[in-house]
Amino acid sequence: MLYSYLINPTHASHRLSDVAARFSDQPLQETGERELTEAAHAVETLTPVLRDDVNALNEREVYETIDLPLAPVLLRMEKEGVRIDSAVLNSMSVTLGAEIERVGEEIFARSGHRFNIQSPRQLGDVLFNKMGLPRPLKYGKGKVVSTAQDVLEELAAHNEVPRMVLEYRQLAKLKSNYVDSLPLLADAEGRVHTTFNQVGTATGRLSSTNPNLQNIPIRTELGREIRAAFIAAPGCQLLSADYSQIELRLMAHFSGDPLLTQAYKTGQDIHTLTASEVFGVPAGQMSKETRNRAKAVNFGIVYGISPFGLAAQLGIDQHEARLYIETYFERYKGVRAFIDRLLDETRREQRVKTMFGRVRPIPDIQSRNANLRGFAERTAVNTPLQGTAADLIKLAMIRIDTKLADRKLQSRMTLQVHDELLFDVPHAEVDEVRELVQSELEHVIELNVPLVADVGVGANWRDLKS
Repeated sequence: MLYSYLINPTHASHRLSDVAARFSDQPLQETGERELTEAAHAVETLTPVLRDDVNALNEREVYETIDLPLAPVLLRMEKEGVRIDSAVLNSMSVTLGAEIERVGEEIFARSGHRFNIQSPRQLGDVLFNKMGLPRPLKYGKGKVVSTAQDVLEELAAHNEVPRMVLEYRQLAKLKSNYVDSLPLLADAEGRVHTTFNQVGTATGRLSSTNPNLQNIPIRTELGREIRAAFIAAPGCQLLSADYSQIELRLMAHFSGDPLLTQAYKTGQDIHTLTASEVFGVPAGQMSKETRNRAKAVNFGIVYGISPFGLAAQLGIDQHEARLYIETYFERYKGVRAFIDRLLDETRREQRVKTMFGRVRPIPDIQSRNANLRGFAERTAVNTPLQGTAADLIKLAMIRIDTKLADRKLQSRMTLQVHDELLFDVPHAEVDEVRELVQSELEHVIELNVPLVADVGVGANWRDLKS
């Protein structure tokens, strides 16, 4: 599975039967009495073939230092699980239920119709036929006019009903996916055991299923409330360590841009700096909204954002968004040069690499279809940043796990959410573990700019104090 993932992380599945179908002419039967024998034979046959491919891609070191040693670390985290307070979630369920009902009634009142809000067909009928809102060009499943999130977001600029439908969906999703389901998944000690997937994303990031604990929204008040239900074990505190702006720091490292590099070396606020450089607003006169717009530009550049995408995110016209992006690249010339070099190399190689040599094929970089080519270019810019960040935290996890065991500490790593790690830490070990975890994250590798990890401790995941 890990070999297959290293060879091509863009495949949807790395199950043994799918790997056998891709790399041999003997399809694997997944049912019947001979299943185990055939699986063992497939492993024996495929291993040297895939190993040769991994070696040919120069990914042997990634396998031996990151992917393979991470597997037992993730197993220990899965077994440990995270503790939840079902009473907090049950109380939230009642509150959310009332809020969903209130928003639903308001949708009915404003649209003038009662209907099943969760039915795309009925919702489309109300929005586009009965209310006469402009129809989108795209269709959903079964030739139904699309009511996908991006369609509703566009309509929300002109009418309250689509905006309220988005709110309704968000509330319903939080209630069903987390608030109502987590207590049902907890064991006798109130711990929930997610499954981490090492091969679930094309960038190298981990994913999490049954339940997905990496998708709890934290930018909304309700998302933060759900985090209050994640609590420490008796006699412990929760400790969280979160990389600060790791992808932007990697952009500074890779590009060598003097402005970015100097800002991170001197501890300047990068979003304030960008707001000053792009919008011409002095730091002392800057509003929170201006800084947030600069933040969207900073992170947008990391994700290869287009003027169209930035315009939609900031609620401005495309001309203004294009101007922001052009001004950004005039000020941060090193970033522009890095992206140009990266795209040229990707067009030649049709693949990108992380700092550690993890490879991702990008065949659409040469596509004649402008949409496919544009997406491929954004992917080519973001993957080395996001993939390197993922590799860095994986390496840190392996080292932290080893040191906790070597020092015979009782603290346990319980969860990874992209750039953040969560631990159950006995009160007596808090100071030692804080220092250990922060040091490993910040010194996992030495870059041209400092890596910074923010560490917080508290009784639950929402109320952490640094």
